[in-house]
Formats: sequence, C-alpha cells, structure tokens
Amino acid sequence: MELMKFQIQASEQIAGRYSEYMKEPLPGLGGKFVPFYQNLSAITGAGKTLILADCIEQIRAYSTTQPVVLWLSKGKVIVSQTLENFTSGKYVENIPDFLAKPLLECRERDLLDDTKGLLLIATVGKINQKDKADGDRRVFQTGIDNANNSLWEMLKIRKNYSGVIRDLIIVYDEGHNLSDQQTRLLLDLNPTALIAASATTKVPKELEWYIARLKKEKELKDSDLVTVVSNKQVVKSGLIKKFISIGGYMTPMEIAIHNLLEDFREVEQSVLDLACDFKPKAIYVSDTNMLLETSEVDDPLVPFEERKARPIKIWKHLVDEGIEPREIAVYCNLKFDRRFPKPSNFNLFSGGDNDYEEFIAGNYRHIIFNQSLQEGWDDPSCYFAYIDKDMGSNTQVTQVIGRVLRQPKATHYADDKLNMANFYIKTDEKDVFKSIIEDIRKTLSIDIPEIAISYHVAKSSGKNRPTVQPKMEVEVPDIVINSEKAMLEIKDVIDKMIDYSYDVNNTIGAGNQIQVVAEVGSYCGEEIGYITQHSNQVTARWIFKREMDKLAKNAITLCDISAKKFDALVEYNSNAAIYIKNEAKKVADIYRRNSVIMQNPLDTTPIGEVFITEDSKEFHNAVHPQYSDFNIFELEFARELDSRNVLWMRNPANGFLKIPLLDGKGTDTFNPDFIVWTENEILALDTKGSHLIAEDSNRKLFYIEKACEGKELIIRLVSEKKYNERQEVIDTSGYTVWMVKQGTICPTTCSTLKDAVDICINS
Repeated sequence: MELMKFQIQASEQIAGRYSEYMKEPLPGLGGKFVPFYQNLSAITGAGKTLILADCIEQIRAYSTTQPVVLWLSKGKVIVSQTLENFTSGKYVENIPDFLAKPLLECRERDLLDDTKGLLLIATVGKINQKDKADGDRRVFQTGIDNANNSLWEMLKIRKNYSGVIRDLIIVYDEGHNLSDQQTRLLLDLNPTALIAASATTKVPKELEWYIARLKKEKELKDSDLVTVVSNKQVVKSGLIKKFISIGGYMTPMEIAIHNLLEDFREVEQSVLDLACDFKPKAIYVSDTNMLLETSEVDDPLVPFEERKARPIKIWKHLVDEGIEPREIAVYCNLKFDRRFPKPSNFNLFSGGDNDYEEFIAGNYRHIIFNQSLQEGWDDPSCYFAYIDKDMGSNTQVTQVIGRVLRQPKATHYADDKLNMANFYIKTDEKDVFKSIIEDIRKTLSIDIPEIAISYHVAKSSGKNRPTVQPKMEVEVPDIVINSEKAMLEIKDVIDKMIDYSYDVNNTIGAGNQIQVVAEVGSYCGEEIGYITQHSNQVTARWIFKREMDKLAKNAITLCDISAKKFDALVEYNSNAAIYIKNEAKKVADIYRRNSVIMQNPLDTTPIGEVFITEDSKEFHNAVHPQYSDFNIFELEFARELDSRNVLWMRNPANGFLKIPLLDGKGTDTFNPDFIVWTENEILALDTKGSHLIAEDSNRKLFYIEKACEGKELIIRLVSEKKYNERQEVIDTSGYTVWMVKQGTICPTTCSTLKDAVDICINS
C-alpha cells in the first residue's frame, strides 16, 4: 500500500531514532540495556498501522539481526484485521521481508530461522496474566512444537541457529491502554525497543524509570520520545472527512432517524452523480435490551412484533422507511427465546468478536450496535450515525465520532456532502445536548482543529442544513501534470543505473560499532566492549522507490523498476545505497524540470454543495448563497467581488479547484481562495498575507497550458501593501496584484481594494 509523504516522514523519524540509539544504548541491569522507546501520536484515520508497518521494515534494514516483532492490540477484532492485512491483505507488500503469523502459532524453528524478520501478532489478553503458571492461555504453556521452554521463554531467548540473539521490537497499537502489569511482562522479554501508537502520550508507571534515564543520560526532551503526525496533513491528505454536522433531537427516535435517512438518500444521489465507487453507510448506536421509553429491561418472552428493545425499534422503523432488511445488521447481544424466535430476515450478530468476520462479509449498509463495535470497525463509507443519549458518557459519544471520520478512497470530493460526517443525537434536554457539543468541541478543537463543526437543535421534523446547494450548474476544469517530455530522459537514467547483483564490495556498508555489555552481574561491575556488525540487506528497488516516494511520488509511474538489477541486495548504509538514492534524486529533478501543468477544458468537475457554519455570510452574485471560513482580508475581497457583475465562488480549503505544484518545496497542490468565471477566462484568485507573498509568488504564479480549445485558467495573487519587482514593500497602504506576463512575475499596485478587484478581473 502506498504511503503518503507525512506517513513516510513519521516512519523514518522513528526508525532513524532507533538506529541512532542502538549505536550506543544505555546499559541496564544484568547485562541488559534500556530499550529504545517511542510513541507514535496520531489521530484516528492517520494510518498508524501503515506507518508502523513501514517503520518495522526500515528497522529491519537498519538492524544487524533479522528482528522479531511482537505486535499487540487490545481487541480481538483489531488483531484479526491486522493479521489479515499482514498475511494476505493490503499491507503485505509493505513488509516483504517478514513472516507474519499469530503469536500462538510461533514455533521454535521460526525463531531459529532468521532468513526473514518474524512478525507475531496477538491481543494483550494473551500476555495479561499475573500468574503465568495458571490459566488456559497457551502462551505460557510448555511443549509447543516439542520445545524445552515455553513460548514466552523462547521469546526471551530468541537465538537463531548461529546462537545470535535476535532483536525484539514490541509494537503496541492503542498504547494508551498499556497497563503496569502488561509493561512488566513485556520488559521481562528484554526487548530492544518499545513502540506505542496512541493519540495521547500517556505512559504506564513501569516505564517512567526507563524514560527518566533516557531523558537524563541521553539528554532527550519529551519531543524526542514522541513522533507526532500532523493533524493538518491528515485532513489535507483526504484520509479523514473535513466537516462534522451534529444535530440534537429532543424528539421521538423516529424523527431523528427519518431526517438521517433523508440526508442519506441525498448523499446516495451525490455518489451516483459523481460516479463514486462506494455506497454510503449508517450506524445506529444504543443500549441493547433496554426499552426506549423507560429504563426497564425488554421482555424476550413475547412475539417479535411486541418487542420494545431499542435495536428492535430502530430496525422496525428502518424497514418502515423503506430500507431492505437484507441491508440491515444488528450487532449486539440481543436476547431471544426459542419459543419467540427472531424473524428470518432479522440479521443478528450476537456472538461479539466471534461473529465479526461473518458480519464484515455481509457488507451491510445500516448497522445497529452497542458500544462493543466501537473499536476495530472503521468503514470510510460510513457517513451517518444516530446516537441515543442513554448509550453512555459524552466520552463514548466522542469515540463513536472517531469511527465515522475516515474518508472513502482518501479523496475529498467536489460536493461537501461527501466530505462530511453526520451525527443525530437523541436527547431529552437541550442542556444535555449542549454538554455533549461542548465536550466534542473541546476534544476536536485540540485534536483536530482543521475539522469544521456545525451543530443545531431540532425540536420537530424541521431540518437545519449544514451545506448549501449551488444556485446554478457550473464546472471547474481538471488540472493534471503532463510528464511526456520527461519519459525518455528518465528511461535513459534507469537503463544506465549500475547493476549491483554481483558486487560484493559496494553493497556492504562500513558496519556499525555496537556497544555491548558483559554479563558481570551488577550494574556497577559491567564491562563495556565494542563489536562491528553489518545491517540487513534490502533490494535496490526498495531503496529507489522509497526515495521517489519522498522526492516526487508521481514520477515512479515513469520508472520501469521491474528489471532484475533492482533485485540486487545491498546494505542500507552502503555505497550502492547512496548511489541508488542519488539516481532517484536525478530522476525526480528530471521529472520536475520537464513536466508541464495542464488543464483540459473538456474534462471538468461539477461544483456541488459547500459546507457552512453558523458564522456564514450571504452573497448575491456567487455560485452559492452563503460561504464561511473567512479572515478579514478574504471577507473584504469576497464582498468586493460580489458587488461586480461576475460569477464567482469561495473555493474551500482542499477545495474544488486544485492546482498541482512541481517545485517540491512544500504542499503538492495549490487551492486558490476564489474562482471567477468571465466570458473567456477562469480566474484563480488567492489573497495573501505579507509574510507569504515572497514564497507563494514564486511557487504559485505560472502559466497553465491547455490541452484543447476552451477558457484560459489564469492565476493571480492579491496582497495588502504595495510591492516592487524585487518583492520589497514600497508603501504599507494599498494593494498589489501579482500576475505573470511574458513568463515574468509582475506586481501591479493600486490604492483601493476596488481597484485591485478590477485589475484581477479585467487585466
């Protein structure tokens, strides 16, 4: 699976810090050393599993032994998904040099044979036991594969056939759940590294002593122990939705769900209009066996038609609203008596984790569940959630929101209905809803300030729309990168690259000098020594592709790396690796220098609905009646545009018109603030602050070629203050319009914003 640039940066930071630490790890007690520690802090949807998979493959490349990785998660569902993804699913190609298997299927020969890395996957329940001699967890039992030691002891020893101890990397997904007891057991394995993935930096007390030593003796800061994934980059990448709409319903359940289904059908239509290859889904969260009207327990000893449990009431209403029963799943421990069975078309999954695979295989579009499905089920096609206020605390409401944030196909669409998560919260009191909203706002404003939130309280069937429709049909051209002129030169570089398949000198690195501690028996009496070891080999293809992903991701499609010479095995710090990285840089430079940004006037995208918040402003001549999210300068510019007889719109962040950039110095796309349609042109106008104009005028002002006849797409920047050609301020009042004339950036100054808009439209 392809990594995004921010994911590569995160994985490389962890692996690089690991490699640096392992050159001189801190000595511990009894010949051990203090394990490397790192926390990956990333929000839901950032791709933590993919980042960690790439990280352990890099650590393998840096390591002098083929490492053993113990990958732990809290829930069985998550472990099942992880195992499938690493053995036959979407992450197989990211760990090509690992053998992945369940922990309990590990055999002594797996640890002895170190031709590959070993990835063992388990729930924490497999290790979370105070007395390892008791219980039925086979991880502590002896006799596995006729071994003399238990699996746990084998993991502690983990020697290969040559008697060399293999590195042990412990990866704990959702690391904030790591307890002191679990930590003690894991440290008992003498791990080389502990890597936790969590949205928080909480650590158990058992690790505090180790972390204190790392900070003091390695002079590390808190930031050196945490790799933070930028939430802004996650949102911008399209991995999660941009907007959240939250409605509080002081009404019967039926009205809230009716409104949900109305919105659901609108999103269905938008999916069809834009030819998206997914179908929207909805979830309905409530208690299982409680009655809707009271706090009494539902009676299973009555016919189905008389049952009043919340999941049943929701199911009945969905069917009444026209939803086919085959599209509805009920995932909870709902009680039925054999004398009063459920209907044959009532798809009940009451076995918890044991039913999960069958549930997933059904691909249901309306899922009724209680809190048991909150962790592990993340379907990007889920756009809607009905939440009953009695389901639990406000924190649990926030957790459900996290389940609906992923975005289908990691793509933001030209209709903001498809970029928005929708929540319908049933509550009896307005103050309860306000409390929930306040908690959500506090959480998301800290964790994901880039997501815009709209909320409203509904007392009847009336609806408050968080998006507004365009007043007319209008389209924007698609902008692409044409790299045809770069192909021959790139092919020449690829063809001439050196084949290291039979080179025994340049493929070997200088070797790392590793500090080792003799087992004298006490911390003070340990003896320090050094040995030189070489890292594991990786393919030339792996190195080349990684560099291209960082330098110019799209350019890899122009590179034929199927040739056998790319199978050559080299050490990551060898002369060969350095050469391959330099060749990748050469290819990236050729790609950027010879590619052209083009528009096809015949290949267009229709403008859909836009998201608005409570501070939206109304306009008369714009494509939409309202827009939100303005700073002061942008709002003044929008009002001046609206006073003209031209059609215009506010282009949202990550918006409808995206212009790719080729310089590789920052973001990969440019989203102008405003779009204006004139008789012969489409204008991409961007308002800039003084601190940005020097960089952005050089990056974002260029001529865009056309693939065929049609309107020209022209970029112009507008800044406050007057500038000269050297981008120096010559007057702190007034404005400057930046344009490209005959291939040169030309500033045109004026005194009023009215004049600036006139220059933008008429020049």
